[in-house]
Amino acid sequence: MFKTYFKLAYRNILKDKAYSIINISGLAIGLASSILILLWVQNELSYDKFHKNAGQIYRINSDFSDSKTAASSAGMATGLKAEIPVIKNTVRLYPGFPSTLFEIGSRKFQEEHVFYADPSFMDVFSFPLLKGDRATALKQANGVLITQEMATKYFGAEDPLGKVIRKDNKENVVVTGVLANIPANSDLQFDIIFPMASIAQTNNDLKNNIWDNFNFYDYVQLDKNFAPSASNLSMLEKQIDQIFHKHSPETKASFQLQALTKIHLAPERLGDSPGHGNAQYVSIFFIIAILILVVACINFMNLATARSARRAKEIGLRKVAGAVRGQLIIQFLSESVFISFLSLILALGIVQLFLPVFNELANRKLAVDMSDAKLWLSLFSIALLTGLISGSYPALFLSGFNPVKVLKGNVKSMGGNLLFRNALVVVQFMVSIVLLVGTVVIYNQLKFIKDRNPGFEKANLLYIPMTGDIWNRQQAFQNELKQNPLTSDFTTITDLPTNLGGWTFNVQWDGKDPRSQLSIPVMAVNEDFTHTFRIKLAAGRSFSRAFKTDSNNYMVNEKMLSVMGLNASTAIGKTIAVWGNKGTIIGVVKDFNFKPVQQAIEPLVMPFNKIGGFVVVRTLPGKTNATIKALAAISQELNPAYPFKFDFLDQELSNLYKGEQQMGNIFNLFAGLGIFISCLGLYGLSAFMAEQRKKEIGVRKVLGASVLNLVYLLSSGITRLILIAIVIAVPLSWYAVNSWLSGFAYHISVSWLVFFIASAAALSIAWATVSYESVKAAVVNPIKSLRTE
Repeated sequence: MFKTYFKLAYRNILKDKAYSIINISGLAIGLASSILILLWVQNELSYDKFHKNAGQIYRINSDFSDSKTAASSAGMATGLKAEIPVIKNTVRLYPGFPSTLFEIGSRKFQEEHVFYADPSFMDVFSFPLLKGDRATALKQANGVLITQEMATKYFGAEDPLGKVIRKDNKENVVVTGVLANIPANSDLQFDIIFPMASIAQTNNDLKNNIWDNFNFYDYVQLDKNFAPSASNLSMLEKQIDQIFHKHSPETKASFQLQALTKIHLAPERLGDSPGHGNAQYVSIFFIIAILILVVACINFMNLATARSARRAKEIGLRKVAGAVRGQLIIQFLSESVFISFLSLILALGIVQLFLPVFNELANRKLAVDMSDAKLWLSLFSIALLTGLISGSYPALFLSGFNPVKVLKGNVKSMGGNLLFRNALVVVQFMVSIVLLVGTVVIYNQLKFIKDRNPGFEKANLLYIPMTGDIWNRQQAFQNELKQNPLTSDFTTITDLPTNLGGWTFNVQWDGKDPRSQLSIPVMAVNEDFTHTFRIKLAAGRSFSRAFKTDSNNYMVNEKMLSVMGLNASTAIGKTIAVWGNKGTIIGVVKDFNFKPVQQAIEPLVMPFNKIGGFVVVRTLPGKTNATIKALAAISQELNPAYPFKFDFLDQELSNLYKGEQQMGNIFNLFAGLGIFISCLGLYGLSAFMAEQRKKEIGVRKVLGASVLNLVYLLSSGITRLILIAIVIAVPLSWYAVNSWLSGFAYHISVSWLVFFIASAAALSIAWATVSYESVKAAVVNPIKSLRTE
């Protein structure tokens, strides 16, 4: 029986090739879009689940009154393990700042993705070790673990084990192990791991087992028998709080245990790894995948219904020959499932073809594993469900034809459920309008971010990290920069304003509430900071070489004054102390963004820079390449052991919004596809209407109706449906876009014009789609449509 049904389905596909191409391609595009989105969603949800003990690993996060950080302290890990039996293992990670120089023979490499880790790193985490001994790989103080990619980069095809690498131009380290390349769906991304023992004698936090300096990432592995319910975790966190406050009673902090597998999509914290995910975007794209699939199914229903008149006599004859309605329903469902599976095959081809483009767009390394049985089962289920859903209405509608009326040629009187078909079109264009509004709003918000003045002139600023000999030759370096007009406009700062990692609780001023504990960012700057960055002063002055005492003074931003209860006119001359170093406020700078615009501007204290960090140079317009060459020559002269490295500050600013940019690109792509599929569905309905009103159109033409009159007649019904869709979609889209924008501290205001443009665009697209079938029906010779009358 099913063999016969599929044979009939195959013949029907060949019989009406134009219909089949539209139907199969529409479903294929819908399925391909959904598969691509679901691959991305699956990847986002899979982070860190590859670890053997993933269910028992938690990161200790620190919460303060005004900030949340991913960092904790050097003393906590081992201290907590000693006092809490349920903690079976711990590991500390310490990031290598800012970069590490490696020398292999005459070749030099500067690496940034470097961590220091306890030996337990290899027990807690399951990163595969390709070469070396897992038990001892991180116990040798002068050892180093490298990834396979680094091993190939440094040693080619040679065995890297036991090979010596020169580190930072001053010490030799030995390769004790080679890790497999770190999976893309790992929150921790690194190329090199040094043993913690290598800095145990030089790092003050490690030497003194400090509990209240938050510079480390601490992970704990809980006992397998521990049930990680919310109440049990809460009790454990309270224990951690109590133990911490025994060691540091003055620090007002609480601690959260964050499951390793939930770090990637949880709200971002200070110190989180680059490339952090966003749970909201995962939900948005999952919904879009479902909507696109629904729109594709609606297309099938409309297109199948549009062909009903052509198949009416076939159904009438089958019923006269004894076919019951159940058999006809199974026949049409089999046909829709057959088309769905053909569409799936085409969709897989589209996915394979466009996956590299999608990966480039999403900055991911997604792949379709054709040997994965679970994947095939999922795809089979999606295709089957799509076929059954999309074929359900046509099957019920077509199988319900009255054979007497059909064979008399009275198809129109049977009608079908007009309300249901119209509802499908309303849903399609409601989705389209929401996607159009989303596209416009996302574009405008990303443009707002790109064009927004952060409070300083971001163009033409390049920076050089101080590495190697430059630390000890800063004065000579600055003298060389001053002598060259290409590089003379520069400043030295401890942190980039795009990546401000320094902060402290230890800021005191007169009148401060002794119970208050604020985490305040600190960025040390020199005399040229405001000039090079073109930052405006609200009051006072910048640091100056004319004042010897300025090395002990401070500048602050306007937000800091509001925290201190001061204003620009009263702040100058007030005393402030950072880390116990008392000084005077000499200047107040206008607020500027040193964090993404998702976050409001925070208070900032700027002491005088005595240690270095980064040199930021403002290049002359059109002289950027010449400036880079001049800086490279100076670096080669003063710091020959280290490769010259530079980057642009505006690029760093753009990187802060890379996630939003990628989300915008993906959204725009699938919004366009969703609208295109909706147009196919609308084409199906217009074909249906033209088919049903063929004789009416013929009569009207005989009575003198013009083509324009007839096009208006056929389009007016669709116009009413689109207007209903607009009425429903506008409040939905308003709520959706405002929910998204609420995640930004600074964002655009959504004007009514956005909804008007999206609605007008949807209406124009609908008219353009319908007009083809309408005009085609209106220009047909009435003799052809009335010849049987």
